[in-house]
Amino acid sequence: MDESHVSPPPPEPAAQPAPQGDESDARLVAVGTRPAIRFERVLDAGPRELWRALTEPEGLRGWFPCSVTAQRWEVGGALTFAFPGRAEFTTEGVVLECEPPRTLAYLWGEETLRFELTPLGLDAACGTRTRLVVLDELFAPVAARNAAGWHVCLDRLARRAPPQNEQGGADETWQRLFARYRAAFEPVLGPQDGPPADRGEDSGDAAGAGREQDRG
Repeated sequence: MDESHVSPPPPEPAAQPAPQGDESDARLVAVGTRPAIRFERVLDAGPRELWRALTEPEGLRGWFPCSVTAQRWEVGGALTFAFPGRAEFTTEGVVLECEPPRTLAYLWGEETLRFELTPLGLDAACGTRTRLVVLDELFAPVAARNAAGWHVCLDRLARRAPPQNEQGGADETWQRLFARYRAAFEPVLGPQDGPPADRGEDSGDAAGAGREQDRG
């Protein structure tokens, strides 16, 4: 194990108001001196089922914005993030924390992603439920873009519906969310980078539109 990759638990972030919307929206927070976006969702699944969605290829394929290849899901394990047909956007990462089925954190390029799963027990109507918290420590100019992308991705995870099964409108949803997050975040973080379409490029998968350009 390479202990240089082990990061301490993040401090409690200081939350800023979310965009006008609902509880599924991202909140802008601070982790130390770095901005981050935070989602909190309650999903109708147990922690072990959601852990598989975070770490297994078949589970990730249903909602994550790109493919993930893991050397091993252990601290220090190498990760590769690849967008199909866009080899130039392939990015490396490393596992920082891994405590199945509760906590997973890793570097994705220069960003840190953290997932926390808390079981909520049985619900008479929905069965087993879990609180999922997602924290993305990022660079200020991409906060709105990433927030829109993760919002779409987490909606897919909640529905257990892969992109190819969506009934259209995913790109329009991403654009609408991006506009809302940009309006909310710019007064705090300054100008926000636009979607890839603003650069004359094909935006591709709406959920991944921000991620693949973060370091472009």
